[in-house]
Order: sequence, then C-alpha cells, then structure tokens
Amino acid sequence: MKLKQRVVLLAILLVIFIFTKVFLIDNLDTSAANREDQRAFHRMMASLHVELDPRLDHTLQSPWEIAAQWVVPREVYPEETPELGAVMHAMTTKKIIKADVGYKGTQLKALLILEGGQKVVFKPKRYARDYVVEGEPYAGYDRHNAEVAAFHLDRILGFRRAPLVVGRFVNLRTEIKPVATEQLLGTFMTVGNNTCFYGKCYYCRETEPACADGDIMEGSVTLWLPDVWPLQKHRHPWGRTYREGKLARWEYDESYCDAVKKTSPYDSGPRLLDIIDTAIFDYLIGNADRHHYESFQDDEGASMLILLDNAKSFGNPALDERSILAPLYQCCIIRVSTWNRLNYLKNGVLRSALKTAMSHDPISPVLSDPHLDALDQRLLSILATVKQCTDQFGPDVVLVEDRMTLSHL
Repeated sequence: MKLKQRVVLLAILLVIFIFTKVFLIDNLDTSAANREDQRAFHRMMASLHVELDPRLDHTLQSPWEIAAQWVVPREVYPEETPELGAVMHAMTTKKIIKADVGYKGTQLKALLILEGGQKVVFKPKRYARDYVVEGEPYAGYDRHNAEVAAFHLDRILGFRRAPLVVGRFVNLRTEIKPVATEQLLGTFMTVGNNTCFYGKCYYCRETEPACADGDIMEGSVTLWLPDVWPLQKHRHPWGRTYREGKLARWEYDESYCDAVKKTSPYDSGPRLLDIIDTAIFDYLIGNADRHHYESFQDDEGASMLILLDNAKSFGNPALDERSILAPLYQCCIIRVSTWNRLNYLKNGVLRSALKTAMSHDPISPVLSDPHLDALDQRLLSILATVKQCTDQFGPDVVLVEDRMTLSHL
C-alpha cells in the first residue's frame, strides 16, 4: 500500500474513532442524565407527604429565615426540604399581626403580616369544591384551592418555581378585624349570619363579597418572596387579547414561534424553555389566564419564570383548553428533564401523587375527583403533542438538554 493511501486510511480511521468516541460519550452523558432524572423522581415521590410539624431540627433560625434562604435565581425552594412542614405549619398557624387590602390586581385578596414579620397573601374561598366554572377558560373568581393544588403540582413536576402555598382557616371577627387597616375594615359587612368583605381590587364590588361560614373563612395563604429578590413583570408572548373578535398574533400565525425566538430574552438562555414548561403546567391545571409573568429583576433572561397567581385554575374539569399548549406545539421543543418527568407520571401516577401531596393540607380535600381525573387525561394530550413534534422533526430537535446547576449555598 502506497504511503498516500496509508495516510488517507489512517485519517478515515481517526475520524471514525473520534465520531465513535463522541457518540459513546454523548450516549453515556444522556444515560447518566436520564438515570439522575429517575432518581430525582423517586426522591420526589418519597417526600410527597409533608407533615405540618412545628419542630425545626438542628437550627436556631425562624421558619421565615429558612424559606428566604431557599430562594435562588432558578428555584424558590430546593429539592430536599426537611423543614418544609415546619414552614407550612407556621404559615397556617402563626398569629396575624396586621391585615390590609391585597396588592394591585383584578381579584379579591388580603395581605397579612404574620408573627415574625412574614408577609402572606390570603385568598378567600368563593366556590364549593364541586362547583364548575362555566364560560371562558379564564372566567370566574380566583379559586383558593387551585393555589394549593398548583403549588404541589409544581413540586411533583420538579420545577420548584411556585411560592409556597397552604390552606388556612381564619376567624374574621377575632383574627382579622382587630388588626385590619381602615381601608380593609371599611369593606367588611354582614350578610345574614356571615361576616364578609369585598376588599380593594379592579373587580372588587360591594355587591360581590367573599363570605365566611359565620366568622370562619377558608382560604389559602401564599408565602411572599423575600424583598431582596425584587420581581420584574413581563408580557407573556402567548398572552390573550381578552377582546371578543380580536385574536393575538400567535392565534393565527403558524410561524409565530420563529418570531419569538428572535426576540430577547427568548433568543438565548432558558426563558423560552421556561415558557414551554409553564404552558405544560398551565394546561394541566386549566389556567388560560397567564397574560403576564414575573422573573427576578435585572436577570437578563437567566432567572426562572416564577409560577405566581395560579388561582384561575381547576375551574372546569371537562374543559381542556388546548390553546394553552400553543408554545409547545408551535415551537416543538421541550426539556429532556421535563419530558422524562411527564413520562414517569403516566398511568395514573400523577393523579395519585397530587392527591397524596395535598392530603396533609388543612383544607383537604383540596380538589374534587373530576379535577384529579382530568389531570391524567391532560397529561396524555401533552405526551401526544410531543410525539407529533418528534414524528415531524425528530427527537434530536425536539428534546433539548438544558440542565442548570443550582446552588443553595
């Protein structure tokens, strides 16, 4: 064999060796990542049931200090939270030292200050568990139990981007009115034998108060994020117009995602994949009302999309609003870790996991059975949507490896 032929043959063999090595390394990395996803899923399942226990072992910190230290740019709370039960117990039992009207928004809420100075948002019960909200997918009052359910779904999906939420019963006469601001107190009224209030918000009306059962009102409390993490509000690229007869661009433009990909902060970093994770989350809970979203301020697209205000969810178990999934089926990309987690939750696992996670809550049962059943059906629709994407573009294009190291030091 001539020297030139030998050189060419060696070059070919070298190229084959390099490609084989890269392929093997990629496969090993993917396999290792998949194994870690599976281990993370089993850890989550093992820690689903959270006992509301006031004890804090091996720490002199308050529950509020612990929860504040959990927050980092890509998580509201870490994967392993042995103190979670103590923090949630404090949220549902600590003395209310001040009550005021809620922050700006369209729906009724109250801002409470708990003993130790922790702010929480209180959303009152407006509907019975089996009440079906008819009409548009964003119709009706906020649902307090939806906030509780959404928080636990966030845990189950492994996103950890929703602030802590727990149910709470409050005595409006003895716990709220004595510490209420004049602005909030001025919205209290009595209807029959029930104490009611209508608060201050865009849609708050004296004719539509939230009423307790006597003096006892059921609601949810959401833990306020630490003030050292100011929030920045963004218009959701797949937001609705909320105007009859007027469609948003994404509702008629099939190439809309291509335009989004050219716009900051969706042209780089994790934000677009966060949008798609959120679309999956919102479709499962039936939330078609995420017209805006929040991230941490001055993050340049690096921090997470925070799953705030999930109360326009679980309104109608029979309504599967497919348009919520538009970011997924228009962009046809999804995180591998999200895809793996969704597959682990098939065959009734999601329903069972959420029911177990919520069983400890003071307002349990949090959801009616039809809503739990709907979750499993919607999960199948999501998996089918991803399969359509992989059939069209191939798994290498659709399944995106995007894992970010998270630090809670």
